[in-house]
Amino acid sequence: MANPLRIVVVEPDAARAKEITDGLRDSGWPDIQVIGETNALARNLADLDPDLVLIDLANPSRDALETLSIASGAKQRPVAMFVDHSDDELTRAAIAAGLSAYVVDGLKKDRIKPVLETAIARFQMVSQMRAELDAAKAALSERKTIDRAKGLLMQARGLSEDEAYGLLRKTAMDQGRKLIDIAEALVTASDLLK
Repeated sequence: MANPLRIVVVEPDAARAKEITDGLRDSGWPDIQVIGETNALARNLADLDPDLVLIDLANPSRDALETLSIASGAKQRPVAMFVDHSDDELTRAAIAAGLSAYVVDGLKKDRIKPVLETAIARFQMVSQMRAELDAAKAALSERKTIDRAKGLLMQARGLSEDEAYGLLRKTAMDQGRKLIDIAEALVTASDLLK
C-alpha cells in the first residue's frame, strides 16, 4: 500500500486493543496507534491526526456515544464504533452523531476490514453530499445577493432586470472583480445609506 491509512484505536483494555491491532495489521493496515483513555480523546486525536478512528465499547450510554463522536471528529474523518449491545435510541443517536459505522454485537477480527472499508466509503459519500449542499447554499446566497443588487439598481436608475444585471456584470469586468463582490458592495452601501 503506497499511502497506508493512519488509524487510531480507542480501547481501554490492553488485551482487546492488541487483538484489534493484530486484526488491522493482518488486513494490511500497519500504521496504528492505540488510545486507552478517553478523557483527553479530542486532544490526543488532534495530536495524532488519524485518517480513521475505531472505537470499541461494551455498553455505551447515549452521552458517552455523543461525547466520543464529537471528540473523535466524526465530521472530519471516518469513525467506526463497535458496541456489544445497543437499542433503537442509541442507534438513532449514533446516526445523528455522524458515525460512519455503528456495529452491534462487538468487534470480531474477521469483520474489521469490511466494516472499515464500508465506513470509509460511507464517510466519503456523506462528505461529498455535504460539500455539494454547502456549494448549493453558497450559490443560493450569492443569487439572492445579486438579485437584491439588481433590484436596487432597477429602483434607483429605472433599469430593467437585464440592464441592471448587465451593469453589475460590466462593473465587475471593468474592475477585475467577481460579480458577487460588486453585488455585495452595492447591497452593503445601500444598507449604510438607509
